[in-house]
Order: sequence, then C-alpha cells, then structure tokens
Amino acid sequence: MKAVTWHGRRDVRVDTVPDPVLKEPTDVIIKVTSSGICGSDLHLYEVMGPFMGEGDILGHEPMGIVQEVGADVTAVQAGDRVVVPFNISCGTCFMCEQGLQSQCETSQVREHGMGAALFGYTKLYGQVPGGQAEYLRVPFGNTLPIKVPEGPSDDRFVYLSDVLPTAWQAVQYAGVPKDGSLLVLGLGPIGDMATRVARHLGIRQVIGIDLVPDRLRRAQDNGTETIDLSQHQGDIVEIVRGMTNGRGPDSVIDAVGMEAHGSPVAKIAQQVTGLLPDAIAAKFMQKAGVDRLSALHLAISLVRRGGTISLSGVYGGMADPMPMLTLFDKQIQLRMGQANVWRWVNDILPLLTDDDPLGVDTFATHHIPLTDAPSAYETFQRKESGMVKVLLRP
Repeated sequence: MKAVTWHGRRDVRVDTVPDPVLKEPTDVIIKVTSSGICGSDLHLYEVMGPFMGEGDILGHEPMGIVQEVGADVTAVQAGDRVVVPFNISCGTCFMCEQGLQSQCETSQVREHGMGAALFGYTKLYGQVPGGQAEYLRVPFGNTLPIKVPEGPSDDRFVYLSDVLPTAWQAVQYAGVPKDGSLLVLGLGPIGDMATRVARHLGIRQVIGIDLVPDRLRRAQDNGTETIDLSQHQGDIVEIVRGMTNGRGPDSVIDAVGMEAHGSPVAKIAQQVTGLLPDAIAAKFMQKAGVDRLSALHLAISLVRRGGTISLSGVYGGMADPMPMLTLFDKQIQLRMGQANVWRWVNDILPLLTDDDPLGVDTFATHHIPLTDAPSAYETFQRKESGMVKVLLRP
C-alpha cells in the first residue's frame, strides 16, 4: 500500500509499504477514505525528529471502511464506516472508565513514562503506524472505532478523530463562567474549531488572536472578534483588556504550542537540537527547555486574575521555565492534556447529523490526494495558500 512516511527533518515521502495485518483477535483493518494533516504533525516534520524512525508512517486523523475484523470483534463488521480516535484506548481500564482515554492503562507507553499510545506519533507514544495511508490496523476493535452513519461525506465525521474532541475539551477545560469571555490564541485548525464550539455552547464573547491574515479572515467570517498580533505586538495586553471590561478574558485557550513565533532563544535551541545525533537530541529534549513559550507567556499575561488557561497546543520540553510568581500571584488555573476522544463523542456526534452548527462540511480548506502529501506538509508548515485544514484522500 501507499503511505506517508518520515525520513528526516522536513522530509516526508509517499512510499510503498507492506499492508497491515491482523495481529490480535480484537484487531480491525480499515480502508482509509480520509486522513487529516494535523498541526501537531508539523512538530514531527520540524522538531520531534529525534523520537522518529526512518520510514515511520504518519497520521492520526483517519476514517474509513472496515475491511477485515479479528475473530473476537463483534461491535463492527466489514463494510461499516468508522472514525478512528487518535489516542489508542481500550475503553475498559480504570483510566478509560474515568473518561481519561488519553491515559489508557492498557496502551500506556511505560518504557518512556508516557500516556496512551497514539497513531503515527513518535517512539514516545508507541511508534504505532499511522493513518496517512491506504489501510490501517486498528486495535481494540470492539471499543475504539467510532461507527458513523452512511451517506454524508467524510468531511461531516472525520474531525471526530482529533479536531472536534480536542477543541471541545479545550473549551470545557477553559471553564468560562456564565456571561464570560474566552480568548483563543492561534487560529489554526484547533483554535478555529474552538471558537466555533465556544459560540455554539453560548459563550458570550469569543476573541481570536493570530498572525496569518487568511486565518483571521476565516474566524471573522464565522463571527469571532479577531486581533492581528503582527499589528499589535507591544500593546496587545491593553487592547484585550479594553475589550474585556479592563480585566482581561475570563479564560484563554493556548492552541499554539511549542513552535510559537516570538521565542528566539527557544528557536535556536530547536534548531541546534535538529543538528544533534538523534540519541543525544532526544536526551536533550527530555532534560532541557526547548519549547517556544511566547504563546503560553502571552496567555498568562492576558488572562484576568483568577482566570483559567486551557492548553491544547503541544509542548515537548521537560525543563521549560515557567513564570511561577505570576501564575501564583494572579491565581491562574491551568488545565491541559491530550484530548480524551471517547469522553466527548456523545456530546459531539449529534451535532454532525443535523444542520451542521460547527461548519464541519466546509472546514477543510484543501482536499489533496495522498500522493501529494509531501507538498501539502511544506505548504502547511509555511502557512501559505490559505491552508488551514488538509484532508488527504488515499
């Protein structure tokens, strides 16, 4: 089969690789019909190379048609249409029963002290072959795949794999009070969808901040107040306070993460890390502060005293400096973590079978053949051509 594979920093290719096979009686094989390129895939493209292996299959946002099931699978059958959550969870362990599927005790990658395994996402998360491919082996076939209706296009459901639950959890973790305000830093796929979820849930004031004109216009078109950070670097805190009764927003979502603009020292650290041998670079990232923290620091500055910051952007350094005095003095609450996909499915799925209040039908900006994935990664990384969300079609 054809699959998108990693070969080094900014080097992804479409290779011919062996088809997946059933390994356990609860496995399922799906024929992938759509697979997204996620903003966190760009971390693999750029920063997380020390934890990748040559030929690793990328992608953690797939959906498709069940082709084959293991002997013990009863929940789905060949021909069923399913979405595959990005975190690999058994659905039955203590953590899954708490709604913490991202911490699944059955698939935890204990070798690296990490939570649940993820599709297509580094040795730290199990080095499991991903879904930017023609076929995918899915474990826990009775509990992991999300069965969805026939009929509507993939665009209606594929975001259940990651974008929708990640954005939904980010808004829930933000804990915006009644009649409160929410500010979203970064209007890429997750930030954009978070603004839509927030408005759907009735949050009174939703503000989005970004640097990319196409993303700002897209959010404006969907009813979000926006600020172009490139035009207001020095006075952004005062501008936001002026929009929020002089205090700042009740809650802030950081949907940017480790590769934020405006962190020159960390940028150099990331570049140096990319020049080190993988074994040394991996240890360096695990022991040093290599994240660009400007978005997180800005969130801390913007949120009102006693407010909440919800982190959905991915950070990767183990020793990043945090302004603890400010966090303590402002009594800021922090909530964060990988999205627990199945925790939110029952809330989200009904919204995908009615009049599309979240605008998922038109959420993708680009539909691209799987064979064109390398150029799509490059364009997405450069934030060019109005590219916000890419769906690959095998």
